[in-house]
Amino acid sequence: MKKKNSVLIAGGGSTYTPGIVMTLLENMDEFPVRKIKLYDNDKERQETLAEACKIIIAEKAPEVEFLYTTDPEEAFTDVDFVMAQLRVGKYAMREQDEKIPLKYDVVGQETCGPGGIAYGMRSIGPVIELIDYMEKYSPNAWLLNYSNPAAIVAEATRRLRPNSRIINICDMPVCLEEIMARVLKLNSRKDMEVRYYGLNHFGWWTSIKDKDGNDLMEKIKEHVRLRGYTEDIPAGQHKEESWLEAMRAAKELLEIEPETLPNTYLKYYLMADDTVAHANKDYTRANEVMDRREKQIFETCNKIIKDGTSEGCGIKSSEHSTYIIDLAKALAYNTKERMLLIVENKGAIENFDRTAMVEIPCIVGKDGYEPMVMGAIPTFQKGLMEQQVASEKLTVEAWIEGSYQKLWQAITMSKTVPSAKVAKLILDDLIEANKEFWPILK
Repeated sequence: MKKKNSVLIAGGGSTYTPGIVMTLLENMDEFPVRKIKLYDNDKERQETLAEACKIIIAEKAPEVEFLYTTDPEEAFTDVDFVMAQLRVGKYAMREQDEKIPLKYDVVGQETCGPGGIAYGMRSIGPVIELIDYMEKYSPNAWLLNYSNPAAIVAEATRRLRPNSRIINICDMPVCLEEIMARVLKLNSRKDMEVRYYGLNHFGWWTSIKDKDGNDLMEKIKEHVRLRGYTEDIPAGQHKEESWLEAMRAAKELLEIEPETLPNTYLKYYLMADDTVAHANKDYTRANEVMDRREKQIFETCNKIIKDGTSEGCGIKSSEHSTYIIDLAKALAYNTKERMLLIVENKGAIENFDRTAMVEIPCIVGKDGYEPMVMGAIPTFQKGLMEQQVASEKLTVEAWIEGSYQKLWQAITMSKTVPSAKVAKLILDDLIEANKEFWPILK
């Protein structure tokens, strides 16, 4: 009989929380749960989502204990898994991350370029705080972190808490692999075996095969050459126009590097001028999310609370929450599943910085993960990755040292930024916007 788990969702006020709760309940046979807890420092925001989740759990799995809290001791005591999804500064700060760079004709994006660096500077301290709470109250738990920007957060945890039980993940490759599986008319991405390397939001697939070892890359490339990663069906979690634009950009990315299949986020680095030219500087992705998903989720949760039932509410599990639970399942029950994780290189990519936090396939079991060897990588990808990882490392050093100089260098190092002069203008604006969240820089 499988051990039942206690799960804490840190960032309980996230609009993704109801979907994660729904996914946990739908996977009780494979990942049995005895307790679900929510933790957030914004009591009011969390309460609306939590009260709706309480009704969902009572209807679907009344045997599961549920509580939500703003108290760290209550939250982190007696947990097996912490699923972290922090958004420090919420969407108001994401809007600044996007709009300040755009003011200077630089890509405005929440995880890439200056916006990602700004978000990273806000996220480092709170994620470290979560690790410390977990180690104090539940030292044998695992922290599964998918708080963005995952690359900067992963580098910070490597530097500041190198022995902690944290695994950093991202759902974007999973989303793209599900699209690939649908294109190939497979049941799911789990019918494929992939080889992939890079940094978070900065990587390439080098091999995709079916379970019998048949090569699937050329079939997917045929689709991407015609229409990028877009589809004709409503399935999947990213269907807004801003996302579809990124999905279509895979056509051009494949032309730049035709031997591999690209992560769509490479668009922001390799097609920065085109991205800015097509951007609406007054209405960015943050505005889209606030006007759509944010409103929809809170309206739905308020309706569940008002009606006292979740019947027909429309809240569903999602690709990213399924991936998180697969990871927890692999750690809890030693499934040895092959999963893309963000881990210290240590020679897995043989001609790359051993201390870089790279995104590669790993075999996951009860003792943690075992990275797969990717071998040497080509000059083009290696050069791009070295520039990007330098920017990420400088960001973390800037946070640790409180260094204005290093943060200026980090922004200058981003391929999205045209010059050190522009980097400084953006940095000074970001400092003003982030006074409440960043350490003081000298």
